[in-house]
Amino acid sequence: MSAVIEALAAALPGALRLGPEVPGRNRADWSGEAPAIPRALLLPRSTQEVSAALAICHAHGQPVCVQGGMTGLAGGATPAETEVALSLERMSGIEELDEQAATLTALAGTPLALVQQAAEAAGFRCGVDLGARGSCTIGGNVATNAGGVQVLRYGMARRNVLGLEAVLADGTILSCLNKMLKNNAGWDWTQLFIGSEGCFGVVTRVVLALHPAPSAVQTALCAVPGFAAALALLRRAERALPRGLLAFEAMWADFYATATGPVGLSAPLPQGAPLYLLIEAEAAREAFEEALGALLAEGAIAEAVVARSEEERRRLWALRESPAEYRRCLPPAVGFDVSVPLARMEQAVAELRGMLARGWPQAMPVFFGHVADSNLHLIVPVPGLTKDIKRAIEEAVYAAVARFGGSVSAEHGIGRLKRPFLPLSRSGPELALLSTLKQALDPKGILNPGRVLP
Repeated sequence: MSAVIEALAAALPGALRLGPEVPGRNRADWSGEAPAIPRALLLPRSTQEVSAALAICHAHGQPVCVQGGMTGLAGGATPAETEVALSLERMSGIEELDEQAATLTALAGTPLALVQQAAEAAGFRCGVDLGARGSCTIGGNVATNAGGVQVLRYGMARRNVLGLEAVLADGTILSCLNKMLKNNAGWDWTQLFIGSEGCFGVVTRVVLALHPAPSAVQTALCAVPGFAAALALLRRAERALPRGLLAFEAMWADFYATATGPVGLSAPLPQGAPLYLLIEAEAAREAFEEALGALLAEGAIAEAVVARSEEERRRLWALRESPAEYRRCLPPAVGFDVSVPLARMEQAVAELRGMLARGWPQAMPVFFGHVADSNLHLIVPVPGLTKDIKRAIEEAVYAAVARFGGSVSAEHGIGRLKRPFLPLSRSGPELALLSTLKQALDPKGILNPGRVLP
């Protein structure tokens, strides 16, 4: 046993796993990258144990792969065989829910669903929500600045964080468990760690701002004649529903046909419309249906169905979350999470669709996204997919996104898989600044090496 492994075993008794003892879930995230058994798996139970582990790894120059819920799609949590995997899965629990301050403090390994449930039980809403809520962790959400289905109303994870505790590469513990909306005492270092993907330090605690629970939530699936109509509908709905939209999810015809075809979900509306919208708003049922009725009468909406129960609402959302089933019923796929300015999104989708049809006629692309926040998702199943085909599709799609002034990552981060394409979205001076920050906070480069920075 090497000196670093011996030191870790002594400092964290019962927290070390080696070789076949490393569970399959810690060998690869959801990105599809090949699994690997790390040099060791560490399962700390406290911030102090995280600190001790990092201090030892720093002293020995041992690379560390930080792991949360393993739901990432950018390869950031898949370890290399030379790395020590540091999983926060044992650091789970709600430590405080302050109803007067409307804040919740949780350990980083707490599943997002548990955070949501605790907030709802106290009459609040957690502003972070995404399809992997049952598996992803709040620390991972913060480290990747997660987006999801409520960004339109509550913003990205960054907007929901008031305070953090984090451990630097050398084991130094930084704590700013702030619960105040206003705290301007010097630079807010916590912002550096939100979206840093574990490259600057390991987030161990999170303080979230909670929101008042919506008084009534209405959900509808609408068929619209095209993207321009969808944008017009978005602005009309914002004015007609003054308490606010919670979600505005777009599903192009190919996505809807896949969900109600190969995936096997029931079709609340007939197939064939150019675009389907899943709309959720805080509103009384009468006001919601009146607004939809007026839009139907004007032709802004071709057809619509309104959820009359929580079960019907779940069935509508199952359509939007159906990509989780693609691996079961479709060929291997290349996935994209990009953003494109709204004014250019319709043109971008058309160009991407045409480019894929010309270059890879066997591909079966599906388009969907949060849209109102400029986020476009694209999944490209390809029979007989190879590494070379995958890379060629990635290069073509990311180059097109760059031409439209978009970003190669809207909400899933960069990780390993998008690292070669980051210069398409960040300038040379920006990348130099990121390197300077990395060098200052992690001078030996042990935290998540090979992720984010090219």
